[in-house]
Amino acid sequence: MQRVRRQIGAEGIGAGEEWRNRSVTVAVLDTGIGHHVDLNGRLVDFRDFVNGRGGQGTGSARRAGTGAGRVRCYDDSGHGTHVCGIICGSGEASGGLYRGIAPGARLVVGKVLDKNGEGLTRAMLEGLQWVLDMRDAYGVRVLNISVGIGDLKEPEKTRALRRKVEEVWSEGIVVVCAAGNKGPGDDTISSVGGSERVITVGCHDEGFCPDPEKSCQSYSGRGRRNAPVRKPDLVAPGTQIVSCSVRCRERGGMWTDAYVAKSGTSMATPIVAGCAALLLQKEPWLTNEQVKERLLFSARDLGEPWNQQGWGMVDARRLLGG
Repeated sequence: MQRVRRQIGAEGIGAGEEWRNRSVTVAVLDTGIGHHVDLNGRLVDFRDFVNGRGGQGTGSARRAGTGAGRVRCYDDSGHGTHVCGIICGSGEASGGLYRGIAPGARLVVGKVLDKNGEGLTRAMLEGLQWVLDMRDAYGVRVLNISVGIGDLKEPEKTRALRRKVEEVWSEGIVVVCAAGNKGPGDDTISSVGGSERVITVGCHDEGFCPDPEKSCQSYSGRGRRNAPVRKPDLVAPGTQIVSCSVRCRERGGMWTDAYVAKSGTSMATPIVAGCAALLLQKEPWLTNEQVKERLLFSARDLGEPWNQQGWGMVDARRLLGG
């Protein structure tokens, strides 16, 4: 994450500024969230739409004013924990080295995917409705969906998911979706990510990965050339991103297995979600449409085709006027 923060200009942004302490809540629909020292105090509620375990959206964690240590949360995959660390991990187990993009943000996490990263349309729809129901109670401003939802066998299910995601956007929440890992062919963007009413994030490592065949841009979902809705909207780094491991344990006063590297558009997406949270911490009066506009207009052009890079690489320093 230190490399990512430097790459997108987020290192030192807002340090010492009062706005960095303002609370912004990011909802995450993924495989869940595990207990990790870097995420202590971040989680305000958890709901399991796959197995029915853990917190049930009662708000008990919010009333207690605490985080992951007090909520019955879990992650049987590790994907969701990694995503949450990218958004707002404190970096405590690494002396700040692997802290997330917006360490001051809070989390509302819905488990909609199983231990294999697979899920039912029903679980995702219920998770999206839960985010809407919790929006006012927890001040949810951003939703991260690091799930590359492809075209389902039943087209109506695809349409239902897209309608629900667009409803979340229409209620004022910034929705950030993964472009998916089906590229590099034309028109390989996730079906939900193809909506105009979301911010769709692809991968680009900007030369970081020495082997082009292993770089995330080699498989990042791409939009359809000359399409009326041009996708993706933005790109962010996505190869070998180091973030929170669900296997983190304390032994003898030391943290072991605290971090793990993962790759894909799933990792690029929370980088942009974290940037959106930073912007809303600084300027909480902005609408989701204004946040999207600021993200797009401040992006750094990489000189790639539009259907690969969108507006370009997310740039936190330009975004926040630093």
